Amino acid sequence: MRAVVQRVSRACVKVEQEIAAQIGAGLLVLLGVAAADTEEDAAYIAEKISGLRIFEDAAGKLNLGLAEAGGAVLLVSQFTLCGDARRGKRPSFDAAARPEHARRLYESVRDRLRGAGLACHTGRFQETMQVELVNDGPVTILLDSEKLF
Repeated sequence: MRAVVQRVSRACVKVEQEIAAQIGAGLLVLLGVAAADTEEDAAYIAEKISGLRIFEDAAGKLNLGLAEAGGAVLLVSQFTLCGDARRGKRPSFDAAARPEHARRLYESVRDRLRGAGLACHTGRFQETMQVELVNDGPVTILLDSEKLF
């Protein structure tokens, strides 16, 4: 499972020009689920997201987590994060999970974030979305559960 985590001052996701979800300050998380991913991957990613200390404290150091900073999460599914562009010019998406499997693990990450007490808003799974954000910092972190095993 791969996640691109961006600290934002605001973000929204639109479907057919209508806002599906939006947040103020917090984290925009683009989440890609691979075919080999399990609940362990979902637990790892959710725990990392909820524990990342990438918000500034009073001294200006990246010392605060999302809950301490009072922010929210905007979680957006993005199967293209599982793309492999090592060969040729066109990425292969063979490693991406089938929609049923991906939806289950995507929802697991969402539920785990909410279970950790975080406000977690979502895009619409398997829809074409337009994501707007103001990256704050910029601060962008890449998470990959595969790097663990």
